[in-house]
Amino acid sequence: MPGQAGTVAAAQPALAGVRVLLARRPDRSAKLAGVLEEAGADVRFLPLIDFEQPTDSGDLLRVIRDLSDGHFNWLVVTSATTVDALAGAALDAGTTLSAAVPAHTRIAVVGSGTATALKRAGVDVDLVPGQQSAAGLLAEWPEAGPDGGGAVLLPQADIAASTLREGLQAMGLDVHCVTAYRTVPYPADRDRALYAPVTADGGLLEPEAASSELAAGRIAALLAASPSQVRRMVDLKLPLDRCALVAIGPSTDDEARRLGLAVAAVAEDPGAQSVAAAVERAVQSQNPKNFDTSGTPNEG
Repeated sequence: MPGQAGTVAAAQPALAGVRVLLARRPDRSAKLAGVLEEAGADVRFLPLIDFEQPTDSGDLLRVIRDLSDGHFNWLVVTSATTVDALAGAALDAGTTLSAAVPAHTRIAVVGSGTATALKRAGVDVDLVPGQQSAAGLLAEWPEAGPDGGGAVLLPQADIAASTLREGLQAMGLDVHCVTAYRTVPYPADRDRALYAPVTADGGLLEPEAASSELAAGRIAALLAASPSQVRRMVDLKLPLDRCALVAIGPSTDDEARRLGLAVAAVAEDPGAQSVAAAVERAVQSQNPKNFDTSGTPNEG
């Protein structure tokens, strides 16, 4: 039997040659960037927001001591940034986050990324909702009683929405909110920054360079991970008409649409695989003739 005339060419990765811009610091995006690069994407970074210690750090130190003294039945953590802020405050209080959480205090988180950050800090998590959002956590909160009632410590960003606080209070819980960190335009003040400055990186873009890339059509997809990032995009007047905007989570999608931005795809949870799948959907929804395999716009 005669041999075949040729072999079937290996399929290209789904995002081969597609340039994707993450509106985050490189040091906060390593896993997502890795998944996108495995899919063939050319990943760049445009940090838009940063994080600082709260204006009055005394409040956070006091609740760390109250937590350690057993005053709370639940600790609810909504982001990995909150974990870092709590860990830093615990060190300032002369302890560690894992030592500051009593055995009887149950831990709830909004998403798996926060759960992973807590586990790295030595803290076990009791409740991770299937739908990774404040609404998802409220929907799965245990019924009032030994497991679902009592006092709740809710450390959040200064600009956090009231959804979670109000939802827990509506269940009859005693919710103690405290500002864990402040969200500010990038870069944060060095004296108050929660994280070290971003080091020089070949994939790091300044706003002017990012605007030029976007205006020229060299960015196929731009990822926004939070409502505050979307607001910063609008403040900077980034030209978004030639790229696909991908929103991570329903609250980011809602804010983008409220501000009049077209959202090409929404990642329902912040997991790297879910976000990468949303990028693929967004890119496929655009006219492929706008981009060649190098991420450079075609002229014809």
